[in-house]
Amino acid sequence: MERPAYLDEYEKLVIRMNTPKVVIDNAVCPLATLVKVDSASRKHGVLLEAIHVLTDLNLSVKKAYISSDGRWFMDVFHVTDQFGNKLTDDSVISYLEQSLDTGNPEINRSHRCEGLTALELTGTDRPGLLSEVFAVLADLQCDVVEATVWTHDGRVACILFLKDQLSGSPLDDAQRIHRIESRLRHVLKGDHGVRSGKTAVTSMAVAHPDSRLHQLMLADRDYDRCPSAPASSTLVSVQNWDERGYSVVNVQCRDRPKLLFDIVWTLTDMQYVVFHGTIDTDGDSAHQEFYIRHKNGSPIDSEAERHRVIQCLQAAIERRASEGTRLELCIEDRPGLLSDVTRTFRENGLLVTRAEASTKGDMASDVFYVTDAAGQAADPKAIEAVRLRIGFDHLKVKEEQRPRFCRKESTDREASLGGVGTGLFYLGSLVRRNLYNLGLIKSCS
Repeated sequence: MERPAYLDEYEKLVIRMNTPKVVIDNAVCPLATLVKVDSASRKHGVLLEAIHVLTDLNLSVKKAYISSDGRWFMDVFHVTDQFGNKLTDDSVISYLEQSLDTGNPEINRSHRCEGLTALELTGTDRPGLLSEVFAVLADLQCDVVEATVWTHDGRVACILFLKDQLSGSPLDDAQRIHRIESRLRHVLKGDHGVRSGKTAVTSMAVAHPDSRLHQLMLADRDYDRCPSAPASSTLVSVQNWDERGYSVVNVQCRDRPKLLFDIVWTLTDMQYVVFHGTIDTDGDSAHQEFYIRHKNGSPIDSEAERHRVIQCLQAAIERRASEGTRLELCIEDRPGLLSDVTRTFRENGLLVTRAEASTKGDMASDVFYVTDAAGQAADPKAIEAVRLRIGFDHLKVKEEQRPRFCRKESTDREASLGGVGTGLFYLGSLVRRNLYNLGLIKSCS
């Protein structure tokens, strides 16, 4: 039986209504590019996917407004590039439009390290650990093509992408993989850590290493702060708005790249849905507020759950915090390079708190954050000794640029709505204020 034509048209209408509309505008704000996504429906994780796209392009979110009532949603991001400038590259803008428009065929975002062997490590952090890990891999003739290392509260997690040093092929020999895991497991045991180290070699593609690192550290319970650890400087509060059935999460901390991704990833992974939110920055300070419910529609319903949300958000924010001096290495790649570099750090009393290493062609491009062995600021003499050993032209001290994002003077009403812990105001005010900031209405009163 032939389908009535009106049913086909109806289905097309439903598809159009559920397909996000993407607008990228450089005229609205003089200091940032406006990226707006709206649709008639929101599936769980769609907000995170949008932020994922911005993160992959190293864009900084200076302001954002998130609004959803379960039937429609509108997300607006004020973004700049990593240098604090508006987006002017047509290829970047085109990629944004295609990636955010999920009604189009899915864009291939597979990690560029496909075809390599992924190695995941977690364990107790200690001085020289990274040097020992890379030394083992060099000894076993494993070439590290890319590496990402995070440390937090005495724990370490890293994802390494490897290939055979001679053939350039993935590591697929079971006995060799067992030997690699066994030796690294011995290294990760350390002295007498409370939690044992873990290694895992996988042939599965890692779509987004940052997400996987969050998962590894969360599974390692790095949010269980050591008794001797200093109190967190990240302010997180969670309150319930019983009248509207929301839990209101407020975060105040130092602004940094990918902060919004880390927060929304954590809420999404913990099975919460963000219905409304505001993100604002002022210089180095960030203030983010979210109205959330569990996937089953309920707010946070116990003190234990509230405490865990606070702990997990603080840990997620601190994992990527840039502690220490930033060192950038650009040098011709060679076997054992990372082993030699990290050994030089260790011999000069430097501890690596975070690292990102990659190769492109014959060149290695690596970033290290280093402190002294006690976690304090590194001695400039030690850094100069390392640079002398590796080469002043190859290893440079990089001061991170934190562009200031100037905003308009807030009215008394806006200031009263934006403070930490003041989230329990009438939701209509938030929505109207967001629409006003978007330029879609003339007044928010």
